[in-house]
Amino acid sequence: MRVHFVGVAGTGMGALAGLFQAAGHDVSGSDTSFYPPMGPALRAWGIRLVEGFDPKHLDPAPDLVVVGNVCRPTNPEARHAIDSGMPYASMAHALGDHLLEGKAPLVVGGTHGKTTTSSMCAHLLAEAGLEPGFLIGGIPKNFGQSFRLPGKRKLAGFREGGASTRRTPFVVEGDEYDTAFFEKTPKFWHYKPEVAIVTSVEHDHIDIYADEASYEAAFRGFVERVPEHGLLVASAHDPKVVALARAARAPVAYYALSTDDTGGAPPHWLGAMAPPTSRGAAFDLYVGGVFGGRVQLSVPGEHNARNAIAAIAAVCQGYGVDVKAAMTAIERFEGVARRQDLLYTERGVRAYDDFAHHPTAVRETLAALRSKHPEGRLFAVFEPRSATACRALHQHDYVSAFDAADRIVFPPVGRPEIPESERLDLERLVADLRARGRDAELVPTVEAIVAKIADEAREGDTIALLSNGAFGGIYDKLRAALAR
Repeated sequence: MRVHFVGVAGTGMGALAGLFQAAGHDVSGSDTSFYPPMGPALRAWGIRLVEGFDPKHLDPAPDLVVVGNVCRPTNPEARHAIDSGMPYASMAHALGDHLLEGKAPLVVGGTHGKTTTSSMCAHLLAEAGLEPGFLIGGIPKNFGQSFRLPGKRKLAGFREGGASTRRTPFVVEGDEYDTAFFEKTPKFWHYKPEVAIVTSVEHDHIDIYADEASYEAAFRGFVERVPEHGLLVASAHDPKVVALARAARAPVAYYALSTDDTGGAPPHWLGAMAPPTSRGAAFDLYVGGVFGGRVQLSVPGEHNARNAIAAIAAVCQGYGVDVKAAMTAIERFEGVARRQDLLYTERGVRAYDDFAHHPTAVRETLAALRSKHPEGRLFAVFEPRSATACRALHQHDYVSAFDAADRIVFPPVGRPEIPESERLDLERLVADLRARGRDAELVPTVEAIVAKIADEAREGDTIALLSNGAFGGIYDKLRAALAR
């Protein structure tokens, strides 16, 4: 099949194009530019690339046109495909209809933690020899890429209409963002989950979901799509997840930490935190009230302990992986690029990269880094860049999100086009943080931030660079400045 991707250079679209190419299809793609890392990766995968959007790119007509959700209704290429009657689909439908058919998808949804949890699930299934396919919105370090086709091995165990079926596991990070301009439904509605994880539900993507009710409705639809013969793994730590789980047709397996308030939801998979080590978080795992043993992670923080418990629960209860084997395998999980990712140590100063932009993610990330590196100062350099982070929606919540940091630095808001009445007020946030006793500052440029931190940081300090974008190249600029 000849498949063309309109807007191919995005992280998700590029990875899906790579999957189609690996599956033996003839793949091409267009976009406005092909900067690293996605541009070179697409070429390395053998995908033909054309710059710009032009109806001529669809001559001769492909068998399928995949339209990215960055495309507007006026995109000339997408418009030509639709108006000419060519077969077309969103990224979510292309994945669901062409690559997930006949598989046993494990779909991980949630406001926080879904990339890491998805990566853990893929790692555990691979370590168990089940040869899973996966498509993840980050790069799991154990694999070195964000996608993989499933192997030949099949898995017995699911039942439909009384007949035993055999499926191959396929892990998908379930994004709640909408599919495309021609179909405004959440992506994860189309991934046909046999097993689903919901890590958390906290209002996000304000550009898509105007209020909490509409956001929660997206997750309710996701939960309702898990079939009766499947499994829902739900966080008992989050009352909204517990409430949504009550609408599930599938059996529900709750997970939590022993210190969590579960509101009466009974966690079958329970972790009791142990003292953290220099490697990362550690916890004792209990399954159905029975002690299973201690787990040592290579990633820090209670949130990563919850992620690990969810992944173990999903692969063991959902796919029959041995619990002891999963506990051993999770200790070999190496983490995910841009998720508490140690970039380098220069002059004794550690620099971490993290995707955190929601207040809860910022809080958990900083707390985890503080637990891993209790010595020295912790610098938090936060770029408000996402559609949600740049708005005043979480103005108050950010005030307590930085409690673990000793020094907090902000550049200007990444989306100045947002009306001032709706925009995150960084001057007010800095003032509120200072009133809370935090050392916070608004600095006008990335270059000025680099100079300031390089001057202040001392051996043993830790710097957390928090952004869901390129952050003006601060990563390499800071390394060079620290080295000097």
